[in-house]
Amino acid sequence: MIRHIEFSNLCNFRDVGGYAAEDGRTLQWQRLYRADSLGWLAGDDLTAFRALRVRTVIDLRHPAEVEKAGRVPEAEGQRYHNLPIEGRRWNTTPYREELGVGRYLANRYLEVSEDGVENLRTALETIANADNAPVVIHCAAGKDRTGILTALVLSLAGVSEDDIVADYALTGLATERFIADWRRRHPDTPMWPGFGLAPAEAMRLFLTDLSHRHGSIETYVTQVLQVSPATIGDLRDHLLTKGISQG
Repeated sequence: MIRHIEFSNLCNFRDVGGYAAEDGRTLQWQRLYRADSLGWLAGDDLTAFRALRVRTVIDLRHPAEVEKAGRVPEAEGQRYHNLPIEGRRWNTTPYREELGVGRYLANRYLEVSEDGVENLRTALETIANADNAPVVIHCAAGKDRTGILTALVLSLAGVSEDDIVADYALTGLATERFIADWRRRHPDTPMWPGFGLAPAEAMRLFLTDLSHRHGSIETYVTQVLQVSPATIGDLRDHLLTKGISQG
């Protein structure tokens, strides 16, 4: 199966299937996708997107971002949920070179884990419902907010930390294009050193710190997000199938 799905105007659309879970099952393909802004879909891109028969879109951006950049074009039978999970708006002032991009990003992700509780819960419950599949989760770049939610889903499904980190780091393949697009739109504006980067260290630190804070990722999900064990069971039964991992 193909993980990266090519679009003309999207940089970072991919299938989250194929990863092995600890119980021997495998994450199904064509059930869950992650992406950058679907507001860019038009023409042949939109035709290709609709061929995926996506039933539910979870947009993690702020409403102001949606208004400015656009949302996924409406389609009959397609469900759209705007579930912003970022509370504190990003401020790059605390970034210091000696801190490192990975540590800076992990700190921001931890803030989202504190501020986005209600909508993270709703997003996980939506993904767990088989009737909503296939689901696409996205934000602006499909990197940070999308990376956090995807990591939670994969962790609950029993995917190894190494595979979760590797999935996150695949966004690095789109970094060069992200930077070129941004510089084209903002030719006179300085760009902070971490723009568009998805260093594996960022996700590794986030998962480690979240587990240390709460005991485990699943404990964070059940006790902080208040997602029920039954919902987690539904998520696993829906997303996982028996088979050999494919990558």
